[in-house]
Amino acid sequence: MGSQLLAKKPLSTIMAEAAETGEHSLKRSLGPINLVTLGIGAIIGTGIFTLTGVGAAMYAGPAVVLSFVVAGIGCVFAGLCYAEFASMIPIAGSAYTYGYATMGEIIAWIIGWALVLEYAFGAATVAVGWSGYVSSLLGSFGVKLPFNPTPAVSFSLLGLSINAKVDIFALAAIILVTTILVIGVRESANFNSAAVMIKVSVVLIFIGLAATYASANWAHMVANWHPFIPKNLGHFGQYGFSGIMRGAGLVFFAYIGFDAVSTAAQESKNPQKDMPFGILGSLIICTILYILVSGLLTGVKNYTTLMTAAPVADGAAAIGVHWAIWVIDIGAIAGLASVMLVMLLGQSRVLYTMSHDGLLPTWVSRIHPRFRTPYLTSIVVGCFVAFLAAFFPIAFLGKLVSLGTLLAFTIVCLGVWVMRVKRPDVPRPFRTPMVPLVPILGMFVSLALMFSLDLPAWIGFGSWMVFGLFIYFLYSRRHSTVQLDIARATSRPTGQSAD
Repeated sequence: MGSQLLAKKPLSTIMAEAAETGEHSLKRSLGPINLVTLGIGAIIGTGIFTLTGVGAAMYAGPAVVLSFVVAGIGCVFAGLCYAEFASMIPIAGSAYTYGYATMGEIIAWIIGWALVLEYAFGAATVAVGWSGYVSSLLGSFGVKLPFNPTPAVSFSLLGLSINAKVDIFALAAIILVTTILVIGVRESANFNSAAVMIKVSVVLIFIGLAATYASANWAHMVANWHPFIPKNLGHFGQYGFSGIMRGAGLVFFAYIGFDAVSTAAQESKNPQKDMPFGILGSLIICTILYILVSGLLTGVKNYTTLMTAAPVADGAAAIGVHWAIWVIDIGAIAGLASVMLVMLLGQSRVLYTMSHDGLLPTWVSRIHPRFRTPYLTSIVVGCFVAFLAAFFPIAFLGKLVSLGTLLAFTIVCLGVWVMRVKRPDVPRPFRTPMVPLVPILGMFVSLALMFSLDLPAWIGFGSWMVFGLFIYFLYSRRHSTVQLDIARATSRPTGQSAD
């Protein structure tokens, strides 16, 4: 069989798969509000509760507001491209499927493997953060646990002696979220909607308290906002304009997740209309909340004091409203729980689609006859992520997650441009405006943020991609349905037509 690495999946085949119904297909049960809350559930989490303070203290000062604006604009460019593809190709594979239809199988595999990195390691990292907030909340109420939530363990692996700490709360969080995902997408969406209501309410409470404080202490707020853009200290990224850009690269992690909305396209009741609404609606709402929180927080407390694990809670303490501290802890717990859920949802749906294309074993796309979910994939992914969350703090994986996401953004933006040139006839319920300007700007911002990350992150990301290519050449290429169709077509005698 010829390699045909750039073989494309026919758009007609993708649309036929998207129209499948029955017990072996995903259940269409999500409306526009469900999709918006899925997006908000994925976006609002670690970013708003922790990265706001880090970005202000280390890089941008009060101008961290502009960092959020820059990162948000970059995401809007990508979001517009995602919206066109999600309405045009309403299938669970997200960026993986878009790449398969526009640039070929090897590019699709690279995107799919990058998304596996984004969702799996991202969920594990969030689970560790969730565990920390649970411990903090219990401590604030004086609860003493009858067991150690992070006991030390020792074991041998491949002859190596390994000492690690087991994070029991992180392990329990992943098990709970995985169980909800197996039971059904509607139940998952309802759980996510409840979590989103809690965390958005908490964010609005902080905004209300800080705005009230600002009205009575305006001189104090203005003093903390001055200078709005601190003078650069002589090195790139240490305040000044470059600090705003470095801060944008950091807080970009706060926006990761809106692309997970597109993985639910095959479970949307009316994807052509609702997918753009869900993607762009969640992005706009979260950007507004981020700008308000970061602006008020840097006014309440001087930016030099915000390098803490819980800057928003510290802001509430600075206002003098101590009851809000545990309320914010609850909001963080709910927020991070919904991030885990949406990331694991996106993970299982991308793997489901890759298996459907023959690039992964058939059991990966097996659907539960009652729950209509890819239950085996959800369970296996849940176990893998639970292992990561339980045994590893994985501090630097946030950068790896960003690299995987930015690569997907870049290829989706390029794919919209390619499809406009090669297939202008395809119906597009939602059209990205100003093509090719918007896709080019989306690619530029994504690539700029990618190359702002450090060498260790690139080494880790490169190692992950090399491992994925081994799987592709040893298994996926030989079982790909597209490759098998090409082989059958080329082996057919001349003049003989297909049945």
